[in-house]
Amino acid sequence: MKLKIQIIYTAVAIAMLTITFSCKKDFLEKPSRNEPTLETYYDNAAQVRGATGLLYNSVWYEYQDKAFHAIGEVLSGNMYTGDTKYNTFLNFSISGTDEQVTRSWYAFYKEAGNATVLINTFEQKKLKVSNPSFLVQGIAEARFMRGVAYFYLARVFGAVPIVTDPVVLAETGKFNVPRYIQSDVLKFAIEDMKFAEENLQATDEKGRVTKLSATGMMAKIYLYLKDFDNAKLKAGQVIASGKYSLYPDYYRMFTDPSANNNQEVLFAFQWLAAGGYSIGNPIQAYVGPSTLLLPTTGAGYSAILPSIDLLNSYEPNDKRRGWSVMEQGFTRTDWVNANFPSGFVYDTTYVTSADQQTKIKTGTRSNSLKYVVGPGSKDVVVNGTSTDINTYILRYADILLIYSEATLGTAGSTNDANALKAFNDVRHRAGFGVSADKTVLTPDVILHERRVEFAFEGDYWFDIQRQGFARAKQIIDNQERGIYGFAGKHVIESIKATLRTAENLYLPIPTTEILTNPELAKPAIPYYN
Repeated sequence: MKLKIQIIYTAVAIAMLTITFSCKKDFLEKPSRNEPTLETYYDNAAQVRGATGLLYNSVWYEYQDKAFHAIGEVLSGNMYTGDTKYNTFLNFSISGTDEQVTRSWYAFYKEAGNATVLINTFEQKKLKVSNPSFLVQGIAEARFMRGVAYFYLARVFGAVPIVTDPVVLAETGKFNVPRYIQSDVLKFAIEDMKFAEENLQATDEKGRVTKLSATGMMAKIYLYLKDFDNAKLKAGQVIASGKYSLYPDYYRMFTDPSANNNQEVLFAFQWLAAGGYSIGNPIQAYVGPSTLLLPTTGAGYSAILPSIDLLNSYEPNDKRRGWSVMEQGFTRTDWVNANFPSGFVYDTTYVTSADQQTKIKTGTRSNSLKYVVGPGSKDVVVNGTSTDINTYILRYADILLIYSEATLGTAGSTNDANALKAFNDVRHRAGFGVSADKTVLTPDVILHERRVEFAFEGDYWFDIQRQGFARAKQIIDNQERGIYGFAGKHVIESIKATLRTAENLYLPIPTTEILTNPELAKPAIPYYN
């Protein structure tokens, strides 16, 4: 979808919004039939929070659906695919006509545009009410979401347009918006986060972002910018608050929706299986095995699989491997379907098509386990290909590792006690005892820990990217991105990829966007004087 069309869409979608959501505990569940306008609506906190609730869910769907894994996991070498929806990311043959390129651009600008229209609408509404505090809260929530959208735009595409008034663009028809240099786009995101940090509530209902959500997101953006002092400061503020901690059951966090919005979560996309397409989380359909899901949900495509390279990267005794990956012998007695009336068993001893109902045939003899909740039950809703489980965007584990890396900064190593404690706390949950504590941190040690801690969470490509082209090329060029052949189970049919130029670190801007807006083909310019 062209940016021109998208800008018009977001202006209409919010300014003439026909569906809002309640601000109850489950703030995405209950639709309202109101038809808000600036004069007749946004008169109280419930109406404002209903509108901002949209920004946690379906607006992100086009990215979440497939691009999430294509970019963060396949591109990074964490996952293998033979599916045409993803496979250009396996060997860096991505073009401006690629479906996932277009869908990512669409999703990020849809999120940013919806948030921006809400911000501008609430700013106008502030002049019409006696106590605008509830509107300031709404602005802060929308600015948080816009900041996240531009953070993704900058990491995925590099230099991109910044649009601060989609309605004016739609009214004037002047869509030739230039690209702005990446650092300015990230600065714009930080400014949104600063406002959110100052004006969001310290606590809120589960799932809603708070002051510390903005503090933590700033830490992540600063780390990306290599502003290590500010990254350490912001991560340290989250840690010192004592309001977050590591959720003790890592495995359950990714396989049971009842663990949604636990004490580790600073920000997550919120999904509702009952909402169906674009409202529920679709990940299970693409990563899950067919034996588990096809008889009951019509899904389970094994479209993207854990890579051999990732599997080989886990240290012995790292429990995260078993908590993140299905491999031979994995069992869940509560996952019951027509194929597994006594519970699910992951069996890779597939020989012939006669085995296809109960045995697995995948190129890496594995499936991702994260965001797979099973075939559904009275306690776990699965609606076709949709589930309730949230997508974690910022966890406390990330804050701890950001703090460690920011303390290291540009040095080759550090034995700072606080950095080591934060780092080793993450490893302790993974099953490593004190005797296995790291006593020195280096860039490679931290990058490895981030890889296994956040595998399949859509982030590893950005960790590689921010190493710079030379180091990123070295990492990618040395990965095994292939599969095991089926004639001999442990014979690798090797696939290698290479980063040819620094341009490979970012996705190309969609071709249709450039045709609509030729400014996108020109060099980026500064946004700030």
